[in-house]
Amino acid sequence: MTASSTLAVTGATGVVGGLVAADLAARGILQRLLVRTPTKAPQLAGSTVHPVEYGDRDAARAALEGVETLFMVSAAESADRLDQHRTFIDAAAEAGVEHVVYTSFVAAAPDAVFTLARDHFATEEHLRASGMRWTFLRDSFYIDFMEALVGEDGAIRGPAGEGRVAVVARVDVARTAATILAAPAEHAGRTYELTGPEALSLTEVAAIITAVRGTQVSFVDETLDEAYASRADYGAPGWQVDAWVSTYTAIASGDMAAISRDVEAIAGTPPRSLEAFLRDTPR
Repeated sequence: MTASSTLAVTGATGVVGGLVAADLAARGILQRLLVRTPTKAPQLAGSTVHPVEYGDRDAARAALEGVETLFMVSAAESADRLDQHRTFIDAAAEAGVEHVVYTSFVAAAPDAVFTLARDHFATEEHLRASGMRWTFLRDSFYIDFMEALVGEDGAIRGPAGEGRVAVVARVDVARTAATILAAPAEHAGRTYELTGPEALSLTEVAAIITAVRGTQVSFVDETLDEAYASRADYGAPGWQVDAWVSTYTAIASGDMAAISRDVEAIAGTPPRSLEAFLRDTPR
């Protein structure tokens, strides 16, 4: 295999990108893996590894020469993530990339309650204006992170009220993305909402974790002031604290409650529930 493959996958050293790359390799599809740290890239049949950072326009353009379809996993959360995205998208357009499949976020909008979803919307708009074909995968919050919300005192704390969230497993996002990348032309110009099969309140999330793990977990509905105060000791920058708190306010707003059937429609089988995910995942 040489760099002549016309499909490129970013984020292969992470969970979603790594799962997508492995799925494509299992299908016998040639791919370029674009990663920040080549030594951490998975060794997959039919793949080559290319060092790229989203903010390095020249390196990205060189790595993308000859690529027709690009799977773009959103960059790590940072104050300049949107600038990185725009630089990378511009490099892709200059390199002649024809189609970008981008991992966005449910309810992405310029005024989204979840603050990081605003960057996703701006990224979508930049892709729309790039001249390349696009497909947007608007993922819900990940099932994989629900247990990470539990504090040392056994409580999930945040201003979510009785709002609901249709959490989705990263493996379900990845198999949906791989199916799209195997036949991208069928999905050009489409926006998909990738959610789990149920919309849960955080009280219900806590109850499911309790039942499966056998350890008592509860949900404490903080006020907005309490939420900011309880996170002040971490010393995180303001934009990050806003993101943490708005994770919960987005749930309270109702923005995260809609259930989509797109995972099953595209990948062929339903997404897993929180209970099924926990039972299949060792603690």
